[in-house]
Amino acid sequence: LTILQSGTYHGDSDLQLERVDVFYNEAAGGRYVPRAILMDLEPGTMDSVRAGPFGQLFRPDNFVFGQTGAGNNWA
Repeated sequence: LTILQSGTYHGDSDLQLERVDVFYNEAAGGRYVPRAILMDLEPGTMDSVRAGPFGQLFRPDNFVFGQTGAGNNWA
């Protein structure tokens, strides 16, 4: 399955397109948006995802982050 940075499907496989809704929701104009909730205590990580090549695919309200990190403390 190939989703371009614009969110459009690239390919000719009907089988792949049949199951695209497992990982993506189809938005207006045939644009596919990942079905994902991104969570982290560090806001910088989310900024990196947004600034990346596929950052525009994600819905802004699916980013959940804290105001400060945990300082690499894990429980």
